[in-house]
Amino acid sequence: MKDTLVPILMYHSIAAAPNDATRELSVGPEAFAEQMALLGDQGFTPVDTAALAARWRSGGPLPERPVLITFDDGYEGVHRHGLPVLAKHGFAATLFVSTGWIKGAYDTGGGLDAMLSWAQVRELAAEQVEIGGHSHTHPQLDQLSDDALRFEVLRCKEIIADELGSRPASFAYPYGYSSRRVRQVVRETGFAQSLAVGNGLARRRQGPYALQRVTVRRTTGIEEFERLVEGRAIALNFVRDRALTKGYAMVRRARQVRRKAIRSRV
Repeated sequence: MKDTLVPILMYHSIAAAPNDATRELSVGPEAFAEQMALLGDQGFTPVDTAALAARWRSGGPLPERPVLITFDDGYEGVHRHGLPVLAKHGFAATLFVSTGWIKGAYDTGGGLDAMLSWAQVRELAAEQVEIGGHSHTHPQLDQLSDDALRFEVLRCKEIIADELGSRPASFAYPYGYSSRRVRQVVRETGFAQSLAVGNGLARRRQGPYALQRVTVRRTTGIEEFERLVEGRAIALNFVRDRALTKGYAMVRRARQVRRKAIRSRV
């Protein structure tokens, strides 16, 4: 079977005037509309995360020029600015919500900007937007204890199921961080697939619990966006990100080793 390369686009907020906390990863409404128009003009077929993973799992054929449009966290602009554009083109997408950041009964107050309400999440779900999990309070999952990790993943799944009436099938790791232990808990909790970041194209052999995405930022111009979805010069485009990620990964591993050593002495 041919290992098709699929661009999975990672968005966060869509906002004309984002705050400082979300500015870098907040795409302007006009830029988002232009990017979606390019996908349509270039003959891409947006699918949601569950559909891609299911076809890769079964060996079924993919549509012509598949692409995934994903949003993390649950910012209000996805409904206000994103939904009309997606509906105009008839595009599927996936929204990964941090349930403790969504306005309503479970809100922990951690949202970084104006967040969606559950009524808006339900409206998105009714318009070809798959709703997936993104933890409850958006922590670095691989830095948590076993109990805290399981709580974050399971609580997120339970709240989405209660609010939407169906269990979410897909998950995205906050900050893109995972480990074998995190992936195992996500699988055991009942999620069928999950997304990391990686800033590379997704492919079947990555496995259903470590599919890579490419980051779309406020500074991503339309020419750069076209290169990303075409899979051209991605490594060069994200070379600084990968260097920073590699360095931080070493720091994080050292922290994990220290915590394990401390727990073993207790």
